[in-house]
Amino acid sequence: MDKSQDALVLLRQIIRATDLHDKHLSRMTGLTMPQLLTMQTLRINGPLTIGMLAKEMNLAQATVTSILDRLERKNLVRRERSHTDKRKVLACPTDEGLELLKSAPATLQDTFIRQFEDMHDWEQSMIVAALEHVSHILGAHHLDAAPMLDIGALDRTNESGIPDYLKSEQNSLKN
Repeated sequence: MDKSQDALVLLRQIIRATDLHDKHLSRMTGLTMPQLLTMQTLRINGPLTIGMLAKEMNLAQATVTSILDRLERKNLVRRERSHTDKRKVLACPTDEGLELLKSAPATLQDTFIRQFEDMHDWEQSMIVAALEHVSHILGAHHLDAAPMLDIGALDRTNESGIPDYLKSEQNSLKN
């Protein structure tokens, strides 16, 4: 096999590992990776405004709002007015949400970060440089992406990875 084939196999392995882990995570918790990371961020930082949460997660505020809507429907987070400034609305994990986090498996992202940070600086730099180059080769360098290992829309809920707002369009195309 030539080196281009080796590189494609490695990329496919990364994509598959991410996809398989997302499915495992969903089966174990009923949450998508972004939903779980949102819950973890709230547990670590305490109640946050949607804007502060979006900034902490490096996501768009609209994406975080959509994720919170889904978590709120599952009774894992609640929104409440700040006691000190009534104009602010804070996202807070519920007791049920905190309980779910106790049994949640480690994320692939956590595993990556832990092992990546154990590497020497020069090794980290080589990996980042190689991934930047791959991103440019694939024309993906211009895409906006959050720092998380996940496939598909970040505010999705369904197993197919199709955002809810596209489900109705997809169904109308089938009919």
